[in-house]
Order: sequence, then C-alpha cells, then structure tokens
Amino acid sequence: MEPESTRDASTYHPDFDVPDAHAVLRSAEGTLYRVPPFILRNTTEFFKTPGLLTPPEDQEDVFIPTSAPDSALERLLRLICGLPTPPWTSYDELEAVIGLAQEWRASGPVAFIRCAITAPLFLADPLRLYALATRLGWVEEQRLAATHTLRLSIWEPQHQTLLQSLSAPDLLALLRLHRARRDEFKRLLDGESIFDAGNADLRFCNECGEKLDNRPWRELKARLVSEIDTRPLGEAIGKLEMEEWPEAVLCWAAKCTKESCGKANYDRVSTLQAITGCLDKLPVTI
Repeated sequence: MEPESTRDASTYHPDFDVPDAHAVLRSAEGTLYRVPPFILRNTTEFFKTPGLLTPPEDQEDVFIPTSAPDSALERLLRLICGLPTPPWTSYDELEAVIGLAQEWRASGPVAFIRCAITAPLFLADPLRLYALATRLGWVEEQRLAATHTLRLSIWEPQHQTLLQSLSAPDLLALLRLHRARRDEFKRLLDGESIFDAGNADLRFCNECGEKLDNRPWRELKARLVSEIDTRPLGEAIGKLEMEEWPEAVLCWAAKCTKESCGKANYDRVSTLQAITGCLDKLPVTI
C-alpha cells in the first residue's frame, strides 16, 4: 500500500465520512473510508510505519489505496473503530478479513474473530474450520473442529482439496482420529467380556442346551464397523435407523432352532445398551 497524493471522485462510505478523520483508505471497488489516524496507529502495527499516515504538505488528508474488497475492508475497519458489525455470512468473508488483519498486524480483530469461528455457521463446515484453525495455530479451535468432522466421511472425493491443503502432521492427526474410532469400536465389539453371547466360539442355548449359530451377530458387527468407518460419529447406531438395517432385523429375530425352545439368541435391549456404551468410550478429538 502506497499513499496517494490526490483525492479521487470515489464514493465515501456513509459510516466512515467524518471530516476531521484525515486517513482515507480506498477499497478495491473504489469506496473511500475516513478513519482517524490515531485509531489506525493504535490498533495495527502496519500503520505505525513512519510517514505512512502523514499527508503531503499541500493536503490535509492522506489517501491510501488497498487491494481489499469492501466486504473485508469495511468489516475490519468496523472492528478497529468499535462500530457494530453484521453477522458473518461465509467462510470466504471470514478468511478475507483475517488475511487483511494479518497483513496489517491487527491483533485485536484477529482475537475477536477467533471467538467468532465457533459459531454454528462455521461449525457447519468443520473440515474447513479445521484447516483454518491449523493454519492460524489455534489449538483449541482445531480440536473442536476435529470433533465436529466426525459427522463427515472424510474419505469422500469432495473433501480431497481441503485435506490436501493441510500440513502432513495436521492431516495425519485427523486421519488417525477417524481411524482410531473405527479400530477401537471393532476391538470393543469383538470382546467376549462385553458381548459374550455373540463372540464365544461355542455357545449353547441357556434354556435347552442346543448349539446356537452366531452368524447373525457377526453380520451385525460387520455392519456396525462399516457404519463407524463411514460416519465416525455413529449417529445411526442405537437409533431408529439402525433398527431398519437387515442385519439388525435378522440379529434380533435369531432364535434357538430347537422346535420346543425358540428362545431369542440375543437380548436386544441389553445388547443395544452395550453397543452405545462402546460408542461413548471412543476418542472424540485429536
């Protein structure tokens, strides 16, 4: 940014047109913003540069062009000047303001933005939030975003570009979280201490002693592991959606084949409670 020596005919923003504000910034679209020089000096490192806010000898104002669009420049100036700011509308807007604030080395607005990025608008796209937080070194926000990525199947093609933008350590941490949930879930489902009825090599009916077939449980386990691999948060598990799985229907319907017995192979209620209990034991962040 280099000071201009002459005023142009661009339009002044109505909220930034105080006559005694002698620093005039121009957006990429040509909109002019009058700001008191002392505010710029006190809130940014960039504008402390000697001579940058000093007007030419024959002028009262110093004109400073920027390459920032109005959407970024106006919001950052509002933050710097303590003016009301409208709700954020997109990640593009947020990242543009952060980029300009970093260029100006304006730590106050960056801190304010850090508090805003956990709003529902940004958590709705947790993978992009994860990428942004890792780039800025915001550890707590990174961990929160990692948790919210568990709603996603990050192996799908639409996430490839964002994943490629991550550094190797940050990408590995995220992939490890998703894979660890699947592997730990499988380990717990395979354990005889929790699911002794389904995982025993040989199992006999408690009523009549008839040998039981555990294939229905093994097929349901495979579906559960596949589900947690696709949707790591496991939203469907233990819910109505799971009840409609063919594997679940067959498992809960499995009975002793001895005609005079017919006892259910698995207790549906206690088995579901044990499955959801396993979900609660899985890691939730990096």
